[in-house]
Order: sequence, then structure tokens, then C-alpha cells
Amino acid sequence: MTSDLDFYAHVATRGEVLGAGIGAQPAQWEAALGTDHLDTEEADLLRRDYGLVELSFQRDDDAWPCFGVSLQVHRLSQDTASEVPAPLREVYGEFAPAVRFDQLTDAIAKLGHSVEPEPDAAGASAGIHRHRVPGSGVRIFVRVREGARWQADAVWRLSVSPAWWREAE
Repeated sequence: MTSDLDFYAHVATRGEVLGAGIGAQPAQWEAALGTDHLDTEEADLLRRDYGLVELSFQRDDDAWPCFGVSLQVHRLSQDTASEVPAPLREVYGEFAPAVRFDQLTDAIAKLGHSVEPEPDAAGASAGIHRHRVPGSGVRIFVRVREGARWQADAVWRLSVSPAWWREAE
């Protein structure tokens, strides 16, 4: 049985969500995650918000390739039911309101990858430390201080961008 932790580890090591990733068009994302999203368009940029999954697109002639994928894990501390797209719940089951960083690194290691601290991220502001999965280039942001709704060492978000993918290749 797959779990929410399997989902995060898959994204961290593969950089894609249900088969869609960097370069995918909005229609491909709708095929993967459904139509329950909020779009915000400004000039040649489009931000699509599925709650847990947030996407960035930039117009290129008549196309809108995705250039950023972000899993906003911290949003689950408020309401997992409305923040997780139904297709993800169908595949991975229920999502916990928080993900511990050590559990995620263990799941990533089981997939044959490692996690390293970002060398330029020492003393990160706002109590967030950055880490990178070298094989994929995915960045993991981890909350290192307790908050009103957040525990220390909880995953804040995961981010995928094309620049990071070029680094990983």
C-alpha cells in the first residue's frame, strides 16, 4: 500500500506528480490532478494552486510549459481534506497534517537517493533550512523551530525547478 510519505519521496527523487512535471502543459496537469484548482494569471505567468500542489507556468508563444512545482506541505496542518487533490488521495490514501524530515529522508534513502544540506543555506532565515536531493535536484525546506501550528523538523515544502533539474543531470 502506498502512503503520503511514498508520494513525497517519489516527488523528491523523480520531480513529478502523477506523471506530470516540469515542461507539462496546464491540460496535462488537469489530467493528473483534476479541475479543482485556482488560477492566477498575470501577463505571461500563470500560477495554479491545487492546495498541496502549487504550479508555475510561463507563456511560450501559444504554450504554457510548467517551470515550477511546489508541494506546500505546511498547508496540511490546517486542513488535509481540502488541501490534497482527490487524485492524490485515491493513489496515496490519507495525508498526515505534518511530515517529519527524518521520515522523509529514510523514505528517500529506500529509493536509493540521499539528502544533503544546501551549502549556502547555513543560518537560514525564518527557522527554515534547505536541503537538496542530489540525484534529482529537488529542494526540501524544513522548519527547524517550533511554531503555533508547526513542529520542529517538519517538512515545510518541496520545490522542483528546471534550473535544479539541469544541475542534477
